[in-house]
Amino acid sequence: MLSRTPSVFVDGPVGRLQCVVEASVSAATDAPLAVVCHPHPLHGGSLDNKVAQTLARAFVALGYRTVRFNFRGVGESDGAWDEGRGEVDDALAVVSAFRAAQQPMAVAGFSFGAYVASQLASRIGEPPALQRLVLVGPAVDTFAMAGVPAGTLIVQGQSDDVVPLDSVLRWAQSQSLAVTVLPGAGHFFHGQLGLLKQIVMSSALLPSAEA
Repeated sequence: MLSRTPSVFVDGPVGRLQCVVEASVSAATDAPLAVVCHPHPLHGGSLDNKVAQTLARAFVALGYRTVRFNFRGVGESDGAWDEGRGEVDDALAVVSAFRAAQQPMAVAGFSFGAYVASQLASRIGEPPALQRLVLVGPAVDTFAMAGVPAGTLIVQGQSDDVVPLDSVLRWAQSQSLAVTVLPGAGHFFHGQLGLLKQIVMSSALLPSAEA
């Protein structure tokens, strides 16, 4: 389990953004970057959300240097909720602050954060620049998800009462994407976070990033 790492702050579009950076002691100095986006700021979402932490732990175990951050108006980040528009800009600012030139990276997000992750991934470019994209409980009914690459890992709880499974399946079908469904899991994957971590860790690189 990761201990709570001291926050660092980077410049965002409307002020500073609170971030937590984590990596294993064995991570290479040129390890790829992973950025994790937390759920809805107006419903208690923050970088300390348990699903966001689980995603971060999975990427640390995979050898990534991982960044979780608070969107504007959350925790010690400046600014206020911007209905998803400015939050995408926040994510882009985090990438700009932590990503070295041409560094391969992964992006992950939970619920609202999955919407931001999809938008962020669409602006990073095709693999191999983007190695992995992980969307957990994506808020497909509420926000305009971007198109995502083949091989994107989508994980959904069968009993999610926030984002209905049928909605995620319809969205995924429209892009010919597979969905990994966790039987009995609700929106927050209570009791199944260990399984979620295992699924993320066993996910393949995006197709053209495998070479």
